[in-house]
Parts: sequence; C-alpha cells; structure tokens
Amino acid sequence: MFSKSFRVKSNTAIKGSDRRKLRTDVAAAFPALSSEQLSELVPNREELNVVKLYAHKGDAVTVYANNRNPVLFELEKTLYPTVYTLWSYPDLLPAFSTWPPVLQRLAGGADLMLPGVMVPSCGLPQVQQGTLCAITLVGNRAPVAVGVATMSTAEMLAAGMKGKGFTVLHAYTDHLCALSLSAQRPVRNVCVSTERMDELLHQCFFHALKCKVKKSELPLLTSTFLRNYMFSCCPEGQQLDIKKSSYKKLSKFLQYMQQQKIIQVKELNKGVESIVHIDWKHSDIKSFVVPEVFSAVSTAPESKCGDGEQLYHAPEIIPLYGVSTKMAPLFQESGHKKGSILSSSEVRHIIISYVKTNELVDETNKNFVKVNPILCDCLLDKWEQDEISKLKWDDLLSRCLEQLQPYHQVTFFGHEPIVRKGNLDPIDITIAQRSSNKKVTIIKNLELYGLDPQLVANTLQQRVQASATINTLPGAKDRVQVQIQGNQINHLAKLLLEEYQLHRKYIQGLEKAPKLSRKK
Repeated sequence: MFSKSFRVKSNTAIKGSDRRKLRTDVAAAFPALSSEQLSELVPNREELNVVKLYAHKGDAVTVYANNRNPVLFELEKTLYPTVYTLWSYPDLLPAFSTWPPVLQRLAGGADLMLPGVMVPSCGLPQVQQGTLCAITLVGNRAPVAVGVATMSTAEMLAAGMKGKGFTVLHAYTDHLCALSLSAQRPVRNVCVSTERMDELLHQCFFHALKCKVKKSELPLLTSTFLRNYMFSCCPEGQQLDIKKSSYKKLSKFLQYMQQQKIIQVKELNKGVESIVHIDWKHSDIKSFVVPEVFSAVSTAPESKCGDGEQLYHAPEIIPLYGVSTKMAPLFQESGHKKGSILSSSEVRHIIISYVKTNELVDETNKNFVKVNPILCDCLLDKWEQDEISKLKWDDLLSRCLEQLQPYHQVTFFGHEPIVRKGNLDPIDITIAQRSSNKKVTIIKNLELYGLDPQLVANTLQQRVQASATINTLPGAKDRVQVQIQGNQINHLAKLLLEEYQLHRKYIQGLEKAPKLSRKK
C-alpha cells in the first residue's frame, strides 16, 4: 500500500478528547495491550499528530504519529500497527518468518508468498483467514512488515505451503516509514548495542561455566570454550559477537574474568591460551540463573536438544503418484479419476487387481501379463504396440509408475502431511570459484527439508571458522541459499547425515568433498 509515494491531505495535532477516543479504539483493536502500554502508545502530553493522506491507489488512510514516528494507521475504519509499534511490542500479533532478501520485495509492494515462509520445528502460529499478522526475518524477532493472512494455518499446510499467504499492507523502508524523521534507524536484533552485547556475553559465559564445562575437560583452549560452549548458550534469535561488545576481543574479556578470580588463564603453548582453573564456588557462578528458555530443557528433553535449540527431526518423505489423462482408463475400474493421488503400494494393488479381474495373467507363464488394448494404450510406445504382447510383472509395474505424474508427501514432526506436485528437489551442494581463485560452498533447498538456512550457516561458521552468508536463490524470489568460504562439504556431510539424520539420497553433491590427507 505504501510502496509508492502518497499525497498528504492534512497534518494536525490530536487534542484531549480525541486522544481519549483514540486510546479507547486502540484498546478495543488490541486487547493484549496493558493500560501502561496504551499510555505509551497514545500518551497524554507528548506530541501526537493525525496525518490524513491518499495512497497511490486512491485509498484514504489516517496515520497517527507519536513524536513524528508513525505508530498506527487506519484504513476503512480498521486500525493497524506500524513496524515501529511492533518493535516495542513484538508479541502484539502472531508472527511468521521469512528470509532477509525478501524484505526488499515486500517494501516494493509485493505480497508474501507461502514458499517464502519458514516453517519452524515448533510449528506455525495458528491463525484464521483475515487475521492480522506480523512478518519477521529469520533470526530476528523485530517485525519488518504487517499483513493479513489470506488463509488459515491449516489451509496453508493443506496447500503444500504454495500460493499467496499474506496481503502485505506496510513494510519497513516503505514510504510510510519516510514520515518518520528517525526512520533510517536499522532493523536490529535484540542485542546490538554495546551494553546489550556485554549482557549477552556475560550470560553465555556464566551459563557455559555453570552447565557445560566439566572439571575433567580442563585445561580447555579458550577458542574451544568460545566455539563449543559459549556459542551453544546463546539464546535462539540472538547472535554472540564479541567485536560488538566493549571488550572487542575474547582475550580481553577472559582477562577481566581472571581479575574477578572466576577463572585462571595460562599460555600453555606459545600464542595459545587455555582456561586451566574455574572457581565454581564463586558467588557470580552460584548466583547465575539459567534463562528460562534453557531451563525448560530438563523438563522437556524430547522437544529440545542440550543447547536449548529446537531438536531437528528429519521429515518423513513418501513418493506419490497422480493419475494422468493417459492413465485414467487403467484406473477407472478402481474408482480413481484423473488427478487422484496414490502411493506406490496403492498403485501396485490396483494394477494387480486389474490384471486378475480381467484375467490377463499368462496361462503358460504366470510371471507374464498379457497386454490388452487399455494396457497397450497406457504403457507402450507406438513403436512397441505391434511388437509386445506380454510384459513381466516388474516391467508392467515400473512402466505404470513412470507414466503417472510424480508427487511427494512431506511430513514434518508434529505437523500434518504436506503434498506437493513433482519430485522433491534434493539439498544441492556445489563448489564455486570466486575472485583470487578462492572456493566457496553453496547449499540450496535446505528449507524444503525443514532446515533453517540461517541456523545451518551459523553452525558451519562456528565449526569451521569461515565466513557464511545468506543470499537470494537465483530464479526463486522467495528462497535463499547458504554460501560459506572454502570447500566445506566434509563438515556439511557430517552435519546433514550424522546429526540431522537425513538420507544420503536427498543430498546432491557430496562426491565433491576434498579428499582427506592420510597421516604418514
């Protein structure tokens, strides 16, 4: 709606009685807001303006601005929050996540299509058609768009997560944001300021000492402590980055903790520091309380893994087959028409029943089936029709499956099955050459298997200590790919096959892994 410029009709201050009416209307529209939050959104004394404008399509819109920041807009007597309001109250609306490259398209006026919606392991929020929703980016709770669901959650899943999911009304960086004098502030994670990063650094440090590190593991390399212990204690949706803290370097941070007599660090090898002692009786460690998201692990081990992240369950994938126009006569006797979707076992049962019902088993050799006119038209090429009068059972069944339209069913843990047309694309791994003859590993189609590309990128980045990025997948506006420096296929294979338990047949490109050098 605000992807193009609009014409402002008027801009006036809101006075006492009008403020009270607006506060009442907001309370009715968003009952989850407390009285204190209502007073923040519609204050008694601070600057509050009403801007009346016409959008580029002619829609009359009323915008309410608090200290010159648009906080609400009204369209056809319905109130909607802006992204600025949702940054302050991120739980006000049910939120759906998409990939960072999609934001530019949303701000340009595009609606959010379901292939661009990330399905988390904990499931999608339950909404009905017409529900007002927030749209966030993967790994960031801050909403970047406001939209209306075009269908219910159940209908989204039943549609195989295809089609338009949300009509987008407003997105970050659109022309509505331009009304704000401070609209150029960046969309942020919860912890990007130095103070918040320091808090996160301390939290992960004490969490790792209290719950992760064992005395038998000392001495422990400081780099290993950061990579394997502190990173795993970082809450979901946040990213630990020491460079954004006041300490800037891990060595400086650990030096401070040594001054507090919490740990002792020594250089056991030249240029390599290790933690050699931890005072678990220190008051700061004893008083540290594990965040609720992690403490829930002990009460629900089956739903979360040891580091507090959602436990990934490989989806159940079943190939299915659709009855095509050419094959319809063969399936007519069993009551199936064009478009019917069947499993391989159902197809096998129908074909066997058809053969026996029509007495097509060869009397002289029961391993063969006689080809009648329907089987001839459905299964044989034109040049074969005058030459082949019998088919082996295996040949008959394989030809039948080849002539049917491919479908597949994907069932994610705790969700209803999703049926999609076509074969399921494998996770595609390729090696590309970049400038200065450097190689990068590119991973596509992770979303199809319920994997969060951002989480995979973060995991690989921490393990191999190489830069990893998320980019828009060429030719697929609502999909992304992971790119990481170097040939990391061996590490990726271990992650996908051993930890995520995906079957090798759903991964393409593992043969491009570098050969491991043999120890002499």
